[in-house]
Amino acid sequence: MSEASTDPTVLIVDDEAEVADVYALRLRNEYDTETAYGGEAALDRIDDDVDVALLDRRMPDVSGDEVLAEIRDRGIECRVVMITAVDPDFDIVDMPFDDYLNKPVEKRELVGAIERQLTARRYDERLTDYLEVTSKLGLLQAEKSQAELDAHEEVDTLRERAAELKSELDEVLAEFDDAAAAFQEINPD
Repeated sequence: MSEASTDPTVLIVDDEAEVADVYALRLRNEYDTETAYGGEAALDRIDDDVDVALLDRRMPDVSGDEVLAEIRDRGIECRVVMITAVDPDFDIVDMPFDDYLNKPVEKRELVGAIERQLTARRYDERLTDYLEVTSKLGLLQAEKSQAELDAHEEVDTLRERAAELKSELDEVLAEFDDAAAAFQEINPD
């Protein structure tokens, strides 16, 4: 999080300045917002002070896909939400984004996506992985026919990983429930 403020920092990246500025205007009361007008500007600005990056996928100088890859290559610990007019396809399976929204995006959707990512940052990496996998599955299920989904082994791998992570998270929650019950017995007030 940014040291200048207690509010989370959201970097809005879009090559259309008007779009980035509108998102920043919508979010400025909830978060510290910064804008980068294109991929190159995003790469110049992005660092570990950014909590969530809202990243346009199709930009002329450096694409959002390239910016995302560079963020991950640098090991920057920010969450990335792709916000784009590009309909998802099977290429998203290997992309290391955290969420994907299709334009146009309303304020409520932006805030919801950011809040999910801020919550995920605070919890176990398994939850982060689960949110990523289920986001990809949901996108593909919304865009592709069942026959298309069944024809791709990557989708089966995502389904298996989602089930595995859900099972692990259920076990963690059960442990918390057991610990809470034990604590309640010790300290009923």
